[in-house]
Amino acid sequence: MSDKKPNYFMQSVAETLDQLGVESCSGLSQAKALQIKEEIGPNRLQAKKKKPVYKILLSQLQDWLIYVLLAAVIITLFMGEYIDSVIITLVILINAGIGTFQEVKAGKAIDALLKMSSPKALVKRDGQTKEIDSAELVPGDLVILDAGRVIPADLRLIETVNLQIEESSLTGESLPVHKNAEASFDNTKMPIAEMANMCFMSTVVTAGRGAGVVVETGMNTEVGKIADLLDTNVHQKTPLEKKLSELGKTLGKIAVAICIIIFGISWIQGRDPAEMFLISVSLAVASIPEGLAAIVAVVLSIGVTAMSKKNAIIRKLPAVETLGSVNIICSDKTGTLTLNKMTVTEVYTSEGPILIQAANKNILSESVRILTEGMILCSDATLENEEATGDPTEIALLVLGDKMKIDRTDLLEKNQRVGEYPFDSNRKMMSVLIKSGTDFTVYTKGALGSLYHVAEFIFDQGEIRSITAKDKQNFSDAARKMSNNALRTLALAYKSASSDMTSDEMEEGLVLVGLVGMIDPARDEVKPSIQLAKQAGIKTIIITGDHKNTAFAIAKNLKVADSIEQVLTGPELEELSEAELAEKVENYRVFARVSPQHKVQIVQALQAKGNIVSMTGDGVNDGPSLTVADIGVAMGITGTDVAKNAADMILTDDNFSTIVVAIEQGRNIFNNIKKSVIFLLTCNLGEVLVMFVTLSLGWPVPLIATQLLWINLLTDSLPAIALGMDGDDSDVMQEKPRDAKESFFSQGAGIHVVLGGILIGLITILAFWYGFYELGYSPFDKQIPEEVVKNARTLTFLVLVCSQLFYSFGLRNSKKPFYKFKIFSNKFLNGAIALGLFLQLSLLFIPFLRNAFRLHMPDLNGWLMALALGLIPLIMLEISKIFLKKRK
Repeated sequence: MSDKKPNYFMQSVAETLDQLGVESCSGLSQAKALQIKEEIGPNRLQAKKKKPVYKILLSQLQDWLIYVLLAAVIITLFMGEYIDSVIITLVILINAGIGTFQEVKAGKAIDALLKMSSPKALVKRDGQTKEIDSAELVPGDLVILDAGRVIPADLRLIETVNLQIEESSLTGESLPVHKNAEASFDNTKMPIAEMANMCFMSTVVTAGRGAGVVVETGMNTEVGKIADLLDTNVHQKTPLEKKLSELGKTLGKIAVAICIIIFGISWIQGRDPAEMFLISVSLAVASIPEGLAAIVAVVLSIGVTAMSKKNAIIRKLPAVETLGSVNIICSDKTGTLTLNKMTVTEVYTSEGPILIQAANKNILSESVRILTEGMILCSDATLENEEATGDPTEIALLVLGDKMKIDRTDLLEKNQRVGEYPFDSNRKMMSVLIKSGTDFTVYTKGALGSLYHVAEFIFDQGEIRSITAKDKQNFSDAARKMSNNALRTLALAYKSASSDMTSDEMEEGLVLVGLVGMIDPARDEVKPSIQLAKQAGIKTIIITGDHKNTAFAIAKNLKVADSIEQVLTGPELEELSEAELAEKVENYRVFARVSPQHKVQIVQALQAKGNIVSMTGDGVNDGPSLTVADIGVAMGITGTDVAKNAADMILTDDNFSTIVVAIEQGRNIFNNIKKSVIFLLTCNLGEVLVMFVTLSLGWPVPLIATQLLWINLLTDSLPAIALGMDGDDSDVMQEKPRDAKESFFSQGAGIHVVLGGILIGLITILAFWYGFYELGYSPFDKQIPEEVVKNARTLTFLVLVCSQLFYSFGLRNSKKPFYKFKIFSNKFLNGAIALGLFLQLSLLFIPFLRNAFRLHMPDLNGWLMALALGLIPLIMLEISKIFLKKRK
């Protein structure tokens, strides 16, 4: 067998068989098949060698934030703070565990493809037909096809009889494709969906029969190429992961710098090196928000739980934040924007058009009755109790009968099919001979143009008369109008017949009755969802395997596209270079007749323009694009396992509007995370400033190591998490999508952290000074009694904790003053603040704890000073909001 791999769809049947060295009458010999299998391997999709779980776990630890946390573990162990060390270690392990689980889960996309591709195959070898495992197939094997069979490999068809194959999971086509073994093509860039003489692995035979010769197996098949795309695309970090990584690097550097500077200052001042080393490392711990990773994980987990109740299941936690940055939703048409269910929406007879949405028994005229009954009798589909089998087009005709109040069971009992002239792609029609009592009738359905050649009469106003040019013009105009609205048309004719009529005689002298128009309709909820997304600055783009006109008609109906110039087809896309596509991609709103590779190209071109892209889909063909998109969204009901495992999010209701709900939730979750980050960094900056300024001035140490760690424990946990659990902001969808490159410190957040930290630091330094002043001392004094230092540290301790806890109230909304939102609606924050104050007071009122933390019971002035100074940062924050609001 030659090593050359030609485009088999361009060859004739004889050329293909000769190329593969096989006889159509006998097939390959068993010995030859085994020899080929030894050379090329089994017909099975092969996933690349998986990374061991321990390596995945180690890769989760290779992050700057994790490095900083590990440093904090070492520091706290050195200080003997074993409980804190255990907590930080647990945070590291939990986050690494979550990341490992998600990465292992994502690898199941390939496993789903493997399961899809191992059906049984009916083959002819050594002149005998036998059923074998599809893994045993090799190029050159002759495969027999019949209805219900899964195609076991890529085949060049050598025989077809009314063969129809469902390829929607591979090509995006909403209808089964009619296959013709005798077809040949000369276009080397022929789309898969138009290769009528080929069929592909994992697609399904829905009607007819045929035979084909295997031309590609395993990873060389079209579905194999998709598996390869899934397996080789590198997962990109989400914006949240990148931001946390950058923040971790910054904090790590700051922590190291603080240790060096403080220790250096202490050395110059002549302080005790051992004591100052302990203070330095304590301050390093204070400057690192070690609860950040845990807080982000908790907030994301809470968000995921809330989203699951709204029919959106998140498979990868960081994807929740990415949703808030999405500015383009690329959606597959079939089954995502549409119902994936052909529906007759209009019929036309000589009496004129009738819209089926308004149809009822009262409009069932004689011509409409004959049209509907004829279509039912020409159907091989079944429909009972909403369970359907067969061609979706024929199922739609049965549904039409139900809408017209026709008793299909009674109709079929009284009319028996006794003859048939099957459909073929040359005639483009099929005929059945029906016996009713002693009468015989022929019903023929097919393309209107084909019926013109065999129809000599027309049914008009209850009478049969000769058809005229005007009649044909009227029917053609009606068909054209339907086609312009993306309706697929099907015509019906009939005539009285005899029992011994030949096939050719069945299609002579027919009476044209009418025309039906059908479509895979858009979901009712899609249009308002697209408009809501548009208001939020999110553009919807349709990417489909369907024909250009059909895709545009749906897009126009949904107000996604305005003109046909906004549609680009797969073949047209291939004419563009990568640079040209990147330049022009945002001009298009619809991409039609595209392959899986095209979808990936489109998503990558949009990303190259700085867009954050969400891709929705449900089929095998959507897997690669779901993987490469920033957010891959799979349909939970109609979606394949491949699509679900490749996606970041799964819609359990297959509802496009759920995507918009998820985006709103994603925006709110990011805002909540941002609140927590700002709160943590503001508080930690205040702590650092207090320590740095007082030590630089030569004052006594304002907070000892245990006090610093207690403050961190109190403010880096419950209040920060509670802020992350804040309720949804109703105004969030009035804003444009957040720039994915935007840091946590954009839009004034950085200034907020600096000014808030400085303010908390300054009032705490003031409290420290007042603790000396109140008892008649100055922090500059050389000899200060221990009780005076305790008093100053106690006020410092109280003011720092109170100011941070109260400050968290104002951070619930960065723009609205507290009286503009329900201040007590966040019960978690209220509880965190109350618990924080209770624990803080417990240290003072329980003698054992007061002594352990070296505190002093304040007098009335001390308590009033702590309360007054503690409220100042919150008051200043609220004043700044009012000022900025009036300024805008």
